[in-house]
Amino acid sequence: TSYLCSPGVGCSGKTMEVEAGRPTWSRPVEFTLAGIGCAVGLGNIWRFPYLCYRSGGGAFLVPYLLMLVLLGIPLLYMELTVGQYLRKGPVHAMANVCPLLKGVGVAMVAISFIMCTYYNVIITWALYYLFSSFQSQLPWQSCNNTWNRANCTDRATNTSTSASTASQQFFNYRVLERTDGVEEPGSLRWELFLLLLLAWILVYLCIFKGVKSTGKVVYFTALFPYVILVALLINNVQLPGAASGIQFFIVPEWEKLLSVEVWINAAAQIFNSIGIGFGSLMAMASYNNFSNSVLKDTLAIAITNSMTSILSGFVIFSALGYMSYLQNIPVSEIAVDGPGLVFVVYPQAFLSMPVAPMWAVFFFFMLLCLGLDSQFAMVEVMITSLLDGYSEPLLSFFRRNELLVLAVCTGMFLLGIPHVMQVGIYVFQLMDHYTAIVSIMFLAFFEVVAICWLYGRSTHTVEMMGRKPGMFFRLCWMVICPVLIAVILVFSVIQFKPARYENYVYPAWAQGIGWLIAMASIIWIPLAALHTLWVLPGSFSEVIRRSVSTRPSTFLPRLSFTQPISKSLQSSVHSLLYSNPSQPAWKGREFSYDLSSPSYSKGRGETHNRQQTKDEIHLNAKPVTHSQMIILTF
Repeated sequence: TSYLCSPGVGCSGKTMEVEAGRPTWSRPVEFTLAGIGCAVGLGNIWRFPYLCYRSGGGAFLVPYLLMLVLLGIPLLYMELTVGQYLRKGPVHAMANVCPLLKGVGVAMVAISFIMCTYYNVIITWALYYLFSSFQSQLPWQSCNNTWNRANCTDRATNTSTSASTASQQFFNYRVLERTDGVEEPGSLRWELFLLLLLAWILVYLCIFKGVKSTGKVVYFTALFPYVILVALLINNVQLPGAASGIQFFIVPEWEKLLSVEVWINAAAQIFNSIGIGFGSLMAMASYNNFSNSVLKDTLAIAITNSMTSILSGFVIFSALGYMSYLQNIPVSEIAVDGPGLVFVVYPQAFLSMPVAPMWAVFFFFMLLCLGLDSQFAMVEVMITSLLDGYSEPLLSFFRRNELLVLAVCTGMFLLGIPHVMQVGIYVFQLMDHYTAIVSIMFLAFFEVVAICWLYGRSTHTVEMMGRKPGMFFRLCWMVICPVLIAVILVFSVIQFKPARYENYVYPAWAQGIGWLIAMASIIWIPLAALHTLWVLPGSFSEVIRRSVSTRPSTFLPRLSFTQPISKSLQSSVHSLLYSNPSQPAWKGREFSYDLSSPSYSKGRGETHNRQQTKDEIHLNAKPVTHSQMIILTF
């Protein structure tokens, strides 16, 4: 196999979009923005503010930020390193890291597959609200509508537990037209069906060209939500009662720090919010240039994610304080988390704001952007894994990458149809509960074991990072992170509560289906481990030893250069030599490349191979012009 690149500009950086046969981000900032978009999602808006309020207000920031430093940043650093260094999606990357736990990568893809079937329904709801906001009077403003029930009230009240607001009834009886439980499937909501189709079309348009299209989309979808958040904050803090709402959010209750549950919640929020264990960031990092600064991206993604959560808290609770002031009820009776916050409570807050439809349009468009970023990141995990393992047969059948992406999106759309039926909200809540809470914690534990205890101890990470990781990261990888994840896993099992939606309790058979959904991803870890033990040759002890050892062919040989050579060219050589780690053609050889040939078209580039006892590569680099090409032949 031969690869060509211009030595004048190298094979990395802004000028290159394909490195070693694998597409790369056109600019490093595109991956950074895509990573931020993947990490910053709807959970930052509807989960963190409520969790902070219930866990001690400002005091919660102490364990939250501590877990960011001890858990979030080190694990994200390692996960991005694995993806960028191995240049593979989670399935093949984890197989190289630890063959026995290659099922962790398969489980990542399985979880992304399951989540893709239901996560897009949130974008569907956001689109419904977005289109409904383009009118002078918001449809959830009064009880004078055909869908309203007799117990409808125009404002929240603490005098009746049976009354429901116009905003609640709009979501339940107009948008969802929900039934009374999962036992009653109801009929298809055709409006939501068409909007779900539109949502998948938007996702397809974002990713159909791979990182070339995604890299352009994230400039808008990752940045525009901050414009809206800042605008909402400026507007909200000027409203009467906003200060009291913010007090509920930030006033510390230091005694809450004595609760183990608060610390567990902080660690779990960091873990789930950043997206460690989903495989999305690992897959996107596999399209980085080999010399990309992993630590810089890690800090940018992790810190931006946490700061966004805190900013969202100020935006949400300033609005809740305003509602509390208008309706004369405590903030504690208004604050909720989950879909109810962004599709019931916050839309109600718009009603008393000046130019309410404008703020509603901005808010739901922001939700659309946040949802799209997370959704196409999860789809990217599946596309990357499919192309890593079956690129030749898939591209032979589909002819073009765009058609493969279309087939995947179409399949996900069809599987998402149950969520736009009248029973959809119950299906959504059941799947989200058992996937996001149960599966992720088990998967996270085994990923930490594979990466931190096996890959993390490898000195070969120096090849990727350019230097030996500091004592802080090594301590976190080897001790702190595994212990914290194990503690979170144990407490998650102990404190586990069956799924429910508001006051509705799922029947036993539905809970059983929920556990099957959870097992659909977890089961791949033991199955893949058994497969590895079965196929590896040798005695039992040899099989065990080889199954938990990082594959030698995973890593690059040492490089030495007989003459000065640019860093960009060094990066190119690293990437090109590593294009096919399963067949390390460099093993046991010395390669000498003559870069002084005047023209590739005359075929004067020469490659000389001879057997060598050491895994070294010497490049005889001489000054060349921009028009000349490097010829690397394996």
